[in-house]
Amino acid sequence: MDDCLICNRIRMIKEGTNPYFVAELDTGYVVIGDHQYFEGYTLFLCKYHIHELHLLDSSTKEHFLNEMSIVAEAMYNAFTPNKLNYEMLGNGDAHMHWHLFPRRNTEPNFREPVWWTDREIMYSDDVKPNEDKLKELKQSLLVELKKICTNIRRVGEF
Repeated sequence: MDDCLICNRIRMIKEGTNPYFVAELDTGYVVIGDHQYFEGYTLFLCKYHIHELHLLDSSTKEHFLNEMSIVAEAMYNAFTPNKLNYEMLGNGDAHMHWHLFPRRNTEPNFREPVWWTDREIMYSDDVKPNEDKLKELKQSLLVELKKICTNIRRVGEF
């Protein structure tokens, strides 16, 4: 799927060129978000180019949802937010992937959905992690993921 952003990101993971890659699980890939307005923002990319959850067979669907919840738990433990927001939209990128947002009650828009945040702020170059910060985020998440996940297939470069 050359025109699929998520497939391209997965291809980069397989080639070893995706700097945001944290870990591979059975049904997906854990990556830190390119922009960190919500510090600790993580994505879980489904290995399969499918655009709807109900299109997975029951066993794979249950495993995918369980792994997503494990990633969320690890993220919660690593970044200690007040609340997590879980979203799997697919309108823009029709390849299943979870957005996992750590939310803190110190945010000016804590009670609003993340997508109400001004795009120029949320996707500003100012909130892109530098190399050291990215390494720190990835390591923090991986430490917690290893504590609760028994099926990590491989991990990214740190």
